Amino acid sequence: MKIRGQNKRKLTRRQKMCKCGCGTKTRQIEVKPLYSPMEGTIVGTKRMTENEKFFEIRLENVERFDYLPGQFVQFSILGIGEAPISISSTPTKKDKSTFEVCVRKAGVFTKAMHHLDLGDKIGVRGPFGRPFPIDSLQGNDLIFVAGGLGIVPLRSLINFVMDKRRDFGKVTILLGCKAPKERLFTKEIEEWSKRTDITYACTVDKADPDWKGNVGVITTLIPGVDIDINRTYAVVVGPPIMYKFVIAELIKKGLSPRQIVLSLERHMKCGLGKCGHCQINDKYVCQDGPTFTYDEIKGMEEAL
Repeated sequence: MKIRGQNKRKLTRRQKMCKCGCGTKTRQIEVKPLYSPMEGTIVGTKRMTENEKFFEIRLENVERFDYLPGQFVQFSILGIGEAPISISSTPTKKDKSTFEVCVRKAGVFTKAMHHLDLGDKIGVRGPFGRPFPIDSLQGNDLIFVAGGLGIVPLRSLINFVMDKRRDFGKVTILLGCKAPKERLFTKEIEEWSKRTDITYACTVDKADPDWKGNVGVITTLIPGVDIDINRTYAVVVGPPIMYKFVIAELIKKGLSPRQIVLSLERHMKCGLGKCGHCQINDKYVCQDGPTFTYDEIKGMEEAL
């Protein structure tokens, strides 16, 4: 019987003598990073908003950390606990020895992580999860829909597409957040908005006096998007309440459920498919996801 979480990396065992001198042979288990955290060093930080902080992390004795957009890692801090965090950097970036995340201060673990600074150590397991379906997306038009913190995992895929621009068709980026001050990666977003090979729009729920852009929920941006239903995929990441409304608008535009890709990273916990926290019917989000097409989870009430 195959056990979830053990299909990719196996434990290795070696025999040695018992330390008490009785002559009994014992087995020492060498635990791979799937279960035992690698040591990471924080090499870059930036306060992005009042509640979000950016981290760049380098793994000790790892020259190249391989991952794909949409995957996540499990961070651990001794005496505090562990939490899953989506990777925000693209694997196409020049320095392959580091990766980037953006963490919202929301609970005990994330509050503790916000106190970490340059040179501090943190445990890292992973990467875990099924990434965005890049092979299916290549050659097609793409619509990225990011609500709030959803821009964090989508940034990985967006920058991947930007670095391999010729492999994809038309690109539309739609961003939404509660207020202008809550926008993340503002310098990068400004660069995206100036590109002539993409379409960009941003909206906020509530404007401040300096805001000159759109005001309203993110679904108000979708009707104005020109979609070729024969070659378009939409990739949607945001708060759970957003999904139903965005999906409804995309289906109105003619997209089929298989053309809508979602990320359910909010349901994850252990990353191994063992704790059952992320189980939705017969699917384990940390193993079968966190990315799914709407066609795969349509009808699962707990999914959305």
